[in-house]
Amino acid sequence: MKVNRIVTKIVVRLFFLLLLIALVPPFLLGDQTKLQNIYLSFRHKWEMIFPAILILGFVSLLVVCAVKKYKEQDLNWLLVLNTVILMAYGVAIYIRIYHMM
Repeated sequence: MKVNRIVTKIVVRLFFLLLLIALVPPFLLGDQTKLQNIYLSFRHKWEMIFPAILILGFVSLLVVCAVKKYKEQDLNWLLVLNTVILMAYGVAIYIRIYHMM
């Protein structure tokens, strides 16, 4: 029962650490012109629904798990799964943008 609490907290903290690591280098680099010339375009606007669902699901599961103090095992594992998928998506976007620079 305690394992899912520990795993959930580790995965969520790892996600926030990766998010912080991804946000810091553009601000530390002095050359901001490279980032200003990167444009992400989508052929269809409905393609943005899936990342929005992932982000909203993460936020809602994080709030629910924090309110229940990580005692619900099913919610904890859903949060872990959602966070891992969100991390994979974020890493893929980060790599794509990094190759454009």
